[in-house]
Amino acid sequence: MNDPANERFRRVLDHVDSHLDGDLSLDVLARIAAYSPHHFHRRFSALTGMPVHRYVQLSRFKRAAWQAAFRPEVSLTDAALDAGYESPEAFSRAFRLRLGQSPAAFREAPDWRVWATAWRELDEVRRFHMLTRFRLDDVRIVDFPDTPVACLSHVGPPERVGESIRRFIAWRRANHLPPVRHATWNVLHDDPETTPPERYRLDLCVSCESVAPNDAGVTAACLPGGRCAMLRHEGSDALLGDAIRFLYGEWLTESGEEPGDAPLFLRRVAFFPDVPEHEAVVDIYLPLKSH
Repeated sequence: MNDPANERFRRVLDHVDSHLDGDLSLDVLARIAAYSPHHFHRRFSALTGMPVHRYVQLSRFKRAAWQAAFRPEVSLTDAALDAGYESPEAFSRAFRLRLGQSPAAFREAPDWRVWATAWRELDEVRRFHMLTRFRLDDVRIVDFPDTPVACLSHVGPPERVGESIRRFIAWRRANHLPPVRHATWNVLHDDPETTPPERYRLDLCVSCESVAPNDAGVTAACLPGGRCAMLRHEGSDALLGDAIRFLYGEWLTESGEEPGDAPLFLRRVAFFPDVPEHEAVVDIYLPLKSH
């Protein structure tokens, strides 16, 4: 969305993200876009490829599903009601239709293969209509300090990373390492688009001085210090790849810098579903060669 008229619709998408518990009726969203309801509905469908009521429904459902997957402290009944379903039974029917399991069965043993493609429609809308335009001066060169962490390596198909995330969250909870006091990191060893699925590796990390022996597969590690290019990405993970491509493409070309030997890593500053998806914050660190 580049022209002023289309920017109205980006405001609509931001509003939906921020008000999933509120009134997201056609009249309300049309006022935000400054269109009559009739024209707004047609324009929204033409731009996004789906009716506005479906976009709202899927956005609410996605938050509820992520709560079912990764927030065990949120009851399934609360997730259903917060998503706008009149009853847990209605939520369960919608859950089965999209994810092939009941919410309770999913929470117990998720089918991650289905999960991997369940959000494609929403991600495509965000990918093409909420794109962030980065500038060269959005990137800062920082001296990153050696940072001890507890690390769980996910090795295997990218679509099953949710399985490792759940195991890592459970270990963090058991060891009293909440995100508000202990930073969360991801180390991106491989590009999922070019790496064979069985060899794909992603490290899930939390700032931590020591790690006791455990059965979860969590080990002590260290994020190595040094010069890094840092770029802040705000918004959906569906757009994270664009930020990374900007760093490796335009910024490296224009800056004259060269990447170092260590892999790219991220700090997860604010998480969906704890914050609206467009307010999620990720700091991207690209290690650079020393001068």
